[in-house]
Amino acid sequence: MRKTLAILFSALFILVGAARADEGMWLPLLMGKYNIDDMRSKGFKLTAEDIYSINGSSIKDAIVIFGRGCTGELISPEGLLITNHHCGYGAIQQHSSVEHDYLTNGFWAMSRDQELPTPGLTVSFLVKMEEVTAKVLEGLTPQITEPERAKLIAANAKALADSATQGTHYTSRIVPMYYGSEYYLYIYEVFEDVRMVGAPPSAIGKFGGDTDNWMWPRHTGDFSLFRIYANKDNQPAPFSPDNVPYKPKKYLPISMKGVNPGDFTMVYGYPGTTQQYLTSHAVKFVAEVSDPQKVALRDARLNIMNAYMDANDTVRIKYASKNAGVANAWKKWIGEMGGLRRLNAVERKQELERQFAAWAAASPERTKKYGWLLPRFDSLYTALEPYAIARDYDREAVFAVELIRFSSNFKLLVSAFESGKADAETVTKLQHKLLSSAKSFYKDYYLPIDKQVLMAMMEEYFAKMPAEFHPEIYTEIQQKFNGHWGDFASEAFEKSVFADSSAVYKLLAEVNAQNISTLSNDWIYRLMASFNTVFATKVDGKYAAINQQLDLMYRTYIQGLREMQPNKLFYPDANFTLRVAYGSVNGYEPYDGAQYLHYTTIEGIMEKDKPEIYDYNVPQRLRDLYNARNFGPYTVNGTVPVAFIATNHTSGGNSGSPVINGNGELIGVNFDRAWEGTMSDIMFDPDRCRNISIDIRYVLFIVDKFAGAGHLLNEMTIVK
Repeated sequence: MRKTLAILFSALFILVGAARADEGMWLPLLMGKYNIDDMRSKGFKLTAEDIYSINGSSIKDAIVIFGRGCTGELISPEGLLITNHHCGYGAIQQHSSVEHDYLTNGFWAMSRDQELPTPGLTVSFLVKMEEVTAKVLEGLTPQITEPERAKLIAANAKALADSATQGTHYTSRIVPMYYGSEYYLYIYEVFEDVRMVGAPPSAIGKFGGDTDNWMWPRHTGDFSLFRIYANKDNQPAPFSPDNVPYKPKKYLPISMKGVNPGDFTMVYGYPGTTQQYLTSHAVKFVAEVSDPQKVALRDARLNIMNAYMDANDTVRIKYASKNAGVANAWKKWIGEMGGLRRLNAVERKQELERQFAAWAAASPERTKKYGWLLPRFDSLYTALEPYAIARDYDREAVFAVELIRFSSNFKLLVSAFESGKADAETVTKLQHKLLSSAKSFYKDYYLPIDKQVLMAMMEEYFAKMPAEFHPEIYTEIQQKFNGHWGDFASEAFEKSVFADSSAVYKLLAEVNAQNISTLSNDWIYRLMASFNTVFATKVDGKYAAINQQLDLMYRTYIQGLREMQPNKLFYPDANFTLRVAYGSVNGYEPYDGAQYLHYTTIEGIMEKDKPEIYDYNVPQRLRDLYNARNFGPYTVNGTVPVAFIATNHTSGGNSGSPVINGNGELIGVNFDRAWEGTMSDIMFDPDRCRNISIDIRYVLFIVDKFAGAGHLLNEMTIVK
């Protein structure tokens, strides 16, 4: 028996031993404790204090949350910031029009007074992070129930967050790690005067479009430049002509030395969400049910959008950002499905679970604490599946219809009147909020697309979803329109107040009981409200209750895994907090007989050049530079480097993250992952998971030689 157990645990170590250096998203506060020696062995020449310092400036002071879901970094002492083109895409679109089409033509501010204020765009610096587990869990006893535990933790966390920023202009939040086994306090400084400085034309910044998205080799100049402005005390302030460029505590020097295979790379940014510790039950649902159905629904939406965008430039500009957002996840899910199948991810998770069950069964104490987990996971995921499918259809079909999504903003206004709580102050506040929302919505709305999407999504929903999840209004629609969603869409869009921006503005100007009655009887509003009722009464509560149980179990499961594997370093799942990932420059073999180099050059751009295809129509200025071989100091072996890949573990949110060499210098800007490795949010494959970055030398080449904005380079510290 002892020999059998020895063989078992030897196999266990081989399967799930210490995480490889290129896997992991590590907390910067803990680099000195867990990772710095390994990093140095890979080529890092700085210290843990250089990465994250509690008392002094460090690289973390050059990193920002850009907007709501990307990373950016400071590259000059004058507040100049670089991020991805696709991260700045919404801002570029916001400033674009048919007359000033910055999406197509690019934009470059040749002086400070030409830099464009971008209302609504913010950047956030991490001031400090601190583990506060003991304080958050203070007062817990073994006898406390889970609802009582959650209530006490919420109260403790709020008190800690409030006290941490009291009397300051900072913001804060408490973030759980390992499903609530640990808690960390994050304090931020948020700047709201952010101005657009430079963006290449989409034919560079989005070169290859959706065809090349998530793919390698890549030739995309995916970058844009912004500047942070502050008041005269260097503190955050609303936009004002009196504001001045922000003086950062730290900015990144830029290396012209380039990259070679095996070179150390560090990605420092804000990865969004990973789920590394899911059980086989969840992985199977993602790979075989959820991803396939979401891909099919987005296929239909993209086909509709693309047809209209190809036919009309105005529509193309309106829907550029929306289309990119829909396509991005769509293609990622396709790659994720393939990667999980190739890795036999379900089977590998099942093998780990068999080993966990055997380990738990080897001790009466462990059996009591952990032995019940896996059977309970199985039963809960079986119960969860129909509700998870319904939620997918809610997000990807029902709320894919823009008017349905927009009409949901009016629920509070309707509710105020229906409940008799429509006092003047409440109505005025809602009017202002809804008016702002309406102006933003109608600026980029095209009714014919939305009408076609409604028809397609409703047909899919009612063909695939069981009657249990059909809204009450469906019976009325069936009776009146004989099941023809085209007829319903024609009448709904013809008569709906939401289909006419002027009607919405008029209603908001004169909010009264009669107008609210008109709104609440609107086809679109009624359809939205009827769906909401279904999900509120039949889906959301059960989905949340089951997931709450699962989260509690994962907390215990991860505790067990950490106890079972005491020599393994467990990194917490990404949750849009600052993380360090490190690895090395390296190519890979995507499939049998193929091998990818670690870099691409401008030669590949010209090989792909096809003027008749929008995504591959190279700007004439770039063609001219190429034909003249006018590459300037950015020439490497007779060409210009464009992008490179490395083994860093990245995720959504890492877009725009700096890629830093062993000397702490910027060598690239992360913008994507290779398609064969998009399952890395769930399972990392060191052989195929690669992050894709624009080579900083291509950035400098475009800014200098293409745009003629060399004055921006004068701000930077460039190391040759």
